[in-house]
Amino acid sequence: MSDSQASSSAAIAIDVLETEAAGLRALADRLRDPVAAKSFEKAVALVLAATGPGKPGRVVVSGIGKSGHVGSKLAATLASTGTPAFFVHPAEASHGDLGMITSDDVVVAVSYSGEGDELRAVAPLIKRLGAKLIALTGRPQSTLAQLADVHLDGGIEREACPHNLAPTTSTTAAMALGDALAVALLRARSFSAEDFARSHPGGSLGRRLLTYVRDVMKTGDAIPRVAAGAGLGEAIMEMSRKGLGMTAVVAADGALEGIFTDGDLRRLLERTVDLRDVTLAQAMTRTPISIGPDALAAEAAQVMDSRRIQQLLVVDAGRLVGALNLNLLMAAKVI
Repeated sequence: MSDSQASSSAAIAIDVLETEAAGLRALADRLRDPVAAKSFEKAVALVLAATGPGKPGRVVVSGIGKSGHVGSKLAATLASTGTPAFFVHPAEASHGDLGMITSDDVVVAVSYSGEGDELRAVAPLIKRLGAKLIALTGRPQSTLAQLADVHLDGGIEREACPHNLAPTTSTTAAMALGDALAVALLRARSFSAEDFARSHPGGSLGRRLLTYVRDVMKTGDAIPRVAAGAGLGEAIMEMSRKGLGMTAVVAADGALEGIFTDGDLRRLLERTVDLRDVTLAQAMTRTPISIGPDALAAEAAQVMDSRRIQQLLVVDAGRLVGALNLNLLMAAKVI
C-alpha cells in the first residue's frame, strides 16, 4: 500500500469515527429533551417492575439483520449486569419461539426503520400476550414505535457509509442506547462489582472478586514456621523445605512473633557478618505485615505490591493460620 493510499484510508477512518461520534452526541442531546428523557425513564421503570429478585419477568430482545446483532449484544449485556434477558429471532418467533415469551416479560424490539415484516408480524401478538413492548427505532412514526408501550428514539442524521445505506452510525447509536438502558438498570439495582463477578466466574474479574485469601494460602503443615527459640540455621532449612521464601516465627501458644524471609537472609549476607554469631531473634522482622483469611486474594496482591514484599502471613485473631506468596497468587490467576 502506498503512502497516499494509507493516508487516504486513515482519512476515511477519521471521517467514519467522527460521523459516528456526532451521531452519539446528537443522541445524548436528544435525551436532554424532557419528552425523550421521560420515555427513557419509563422504559427503565417497565423493566424494573417486571424483572429482578422475586419477579418472574425477563427482558426478551428481538431484531433482525444488523439490528439483530445489536439486540443479541444488548441481551448479553443486560443478563451480565443483573437483568434477566435473552434474545429471540423474530422470524423464529413466528414459528414457535413466541412461546418463550410470557405476559410477565418486557420485549425490546430493535429495528431502525420500525417497519421490518418479521417484527411487525409478532408485535401485535406480543401485546396480546400482555407483555410490555419497548421499541428501539430511528423513526418515531413507524408502525413498531406506534405499537410500543415505550419508544426509544435512536435516529441519526446520516450513516457513516458514503452511500448513506450500510447500517453504521445507526447500529452504533442503537448499541449505545442499549448500553445506556443496561447501565441505568444496573445503577437502579445497585448492582455491584461483586454481583458482576458472580456472572463472570470464569473471567479475570471473577477471579479477582471471588477468590479469597483462604482459597489460596498454604495451611497446616505446609505453613513454614519455627519456634521463637529456634536457631537461624533451622529457620533457613524451614524456608528451603516449604518453598515460600520465608518462615513464620511463633511462640509456644501459637501467637505470631515475627517473620524471617529470604530478603532478610540476603541483607545479612550483604553485611558480611558471620551467621554463626546471629540469632533468629536478631534477624527476623518482629512486626510482620499480615492479612486475614477472609480478605480478597486481590487485596493481598495489592498489599504485597504497595509494601514491596513477596510473602504474606495470614493471621486470624492473633494466630497464624496460613501463608502465601506472589507465586501462589499468580498460580490462582489473581494477578
